[in-house]
Amino acid sequence: MIKPLSLAAVLVAAAACAPRMEPVRPIYRNGQVVPRTSDATIEDARLDGQARREAARAEAERAAEAALAQCTAATCDALTRGELALGMTREQVFAATGSTSAAWEERGGGRITTLSAMDGVRVGDAVAPVAMVTLEDGRVRSYAYREPQGLRLVASPADAGARGTARARAAALLREGDELALAGRFVDALDRYDRADVVDAENPETTIRIARALDKLLRPREAELRYQLFLHQMELETIRAQGEAYAHLSAAVVEARQRLIVLERGR
Repeated sequence: MIKPLSLAAVLVAAAACAPRMEPVRPIYRNGQVVPRTSDATIEDARLDGQARREAARAEAERAAEAALAQCTAATCDALTRGELALGMTREQVFAATGSTSAAWEERGGGRITTLSAMDGVRVGDAVAPVAMVTLEDGRVRSYAYREPQGLRLVASPADAGARGTARARAAALLREGDELALAGRFVDALDRYDRADVVDAENPETTIRIARALDKLLRPREAELRYQLFLHQMELETIRAQGEAYAHLSAAVVEARQRLIVLERGR
């Protein structure tokens, strides 16, 4: 049996070994106003964003100055229109697209360099959004636009400008129409051909496709008019002016003449 005095000594020793607990102190007093840190955070973010914008503006101005100092007649005209052009320098690409190096992911080096638009960043000129630019020896060799039909590559003067854009879009519509025609969906195919005819007017390849679709849809009068228009577009003067461009349509000329005879007899 433990004596009362010994028990008291044990309790005192246990209390001495126990961790010392500090009294709980209030963080804020009742009625005290808690200082707000959000205003300072917002101000810091605003200043940082402003500094970034000013740096980007300064870089864009330097690129524009360098672009104008090095441009030729063709590239100067393109810069004035806000369009990319073959033969441009890196600085001229930035000036034409209103961008800086931060908007591009650069790959390669030496003679060949590829600039790809960063994900989530819209880079484009007056024509369309730009996906990629390839430079050879510091000059633009080709570039690709993002368009509803997919990527459109510009690698020659004929591919550039409004005319090149129209031809590319019309060609995409013709391919889509041909696939629909092969599937027997001539109404849908005719819709694509009509749209191609609006985008790139007076193209014999579009006219003959429209004529065939109308013929298949048993609309002889409209088909006859289109066959006649096709033959008019393919007159000898036109063929001579176009050189060999439409030589592959010689069989279509024979087809159009034969179908006209059949349609005229069927009236």
